Amino acid sequence: MREYLPIMRHAARTYLWMTCWIVFGLVTPLAAEDPVSSELRWWKGNLHTHSLWSDGDEFPEMIGDWYRRHGYHFLALTDHNVLSDSLRWMPVKEAVRRSDGGIVDRYRDRFGEAWVETRGQRDGGDYEVRLKPLHEFRHLLEERERFIMIPAEEISDKAEGKPVHINATNLAEVIPPVGGATVREAIQNNLRVILEHEKKHGREVLPHLNHPNFHYAVTAEDLAAVVEERFYEVYNGHPGVNHLGDEEHPGVERIWDLVNSIRRTHLDVPPIMGIATDDSHEYHGRPGSRPGRGWVMVRSRYLTPEHLIRAMEKGDFYASSGVTLRDLEFDAETRTLAIEIESNGDETFTTDFIATLADATEHPDERIGVRVGSVVGSSAKYTLSGKELYVRAVITSSKLHRDPSYDDQKQQAWTQPVGWR
Repeated sequence: MREYLPIMRHAARTYLWMTCWIVFGLVTPLAAEDPVSSELRWWKGNLHTHSLWSDGDEFPEMIGDWYRRHGYHFLALTDHNVLSDSLRWMPVKEAVRRSDGGIVDRYRDRFGEAWVETRGQRDGGDYEVRLKPLHEFRHLLEERERFIMIPAEEISDKAEGKPVHINATNLAEVIPPVGGATVREAIQNNLRVILEHEKKHGREVLPHLNHPNFHYAVTAEDLAAVVEERFYEVYNGHPGVNHLGDEEHPGVERIWDLVNSIRRTHLDVPPIMGIATDDSHEYHGRPGSRPGRGWVMVRSRYLTPEHLIRAMEKGDFYASSGVTLRDLEFDAETRTLAIEIESNGDETFTTDFIATLADATEHPDERIGVRVGSVVGSSAKYTLSGKELYVRAVITSSKLHRDPSYDDQKQQAWTQPVGWR
């Protein structure tokens, strides 16, 4: 017993000192730290972004810093067929060619001389700058309950001579495109690989189909048939994605209702949901796909990739190109969709409730994606009567978009289809 006495005395002294430190405030107990909030709240994010790692014109940490400083809470870098997780050097001449002569100087000004790695002679043909991978720079930007970066990829495939692009958000490793004999088959095959990746790595992954009207590659029939795909871009800020369609092709928002009419009448599966994104490539004021044009607002208790994805899978989010909603609720018992809009007092809002009706197959032009109600003001409600296969809302501001991707574009928000259960 005697050999344990020194140990026992030391333990007693340690306990006494720790008690005094806590009592007199010399040590702060873990429980006294600021708790992590578990309140439901809205988080703003962009899920389609390009950098110098593929065909963008800016360093990835500069892009992340832009979104963080402009009030976003999460950002997915989605370069084509690559994750920023390896060692890569780029000729400075190539970075300058894409942007302008000041790109490296601005990079140094923002993150410091020691952060920017170059090699070769400044005036020589071998002068290169290192592109930092996400795991190196995310710690300079991320902050609890304020901003996170999510690893992602734009899986860029093609079929029948047309582009088939699917974003996969929250990846563990790059997913090469797998192709297909048809557009529909390529979508199906790439989704299968994404789901296999999800199971292999035990993580939540969000796939969404990008810009269906880009080269008019993906039809409503194609998108409706691949029922595993539950998300698509109802708004993409790239000016070249044919958002409004043409005489022979429906606009992207019309595609939404065509897809969901097929899914509800012929396939009896849940509707597809709509995402808004930037698809940003240009960050130096040039014409093109600039940041800040479209985003999603996701309602979640925690700012983590997994909680954001789960909320989106439940449909607890909306897409926006400028309109902010203060509240959005669907009461399943009364079958009422209620919307409260954030207003600064110098604009008006029109909320159009859009539905596909139960007899859509008999009169498709008159029953698919028709306006069943319209309200002017900062609040709006619609109660389903039973004739609708679903209802969604599009809220349009009287204000023009601050950086439009097409002529006469207004600021808008799109809610998800409800009432289909």
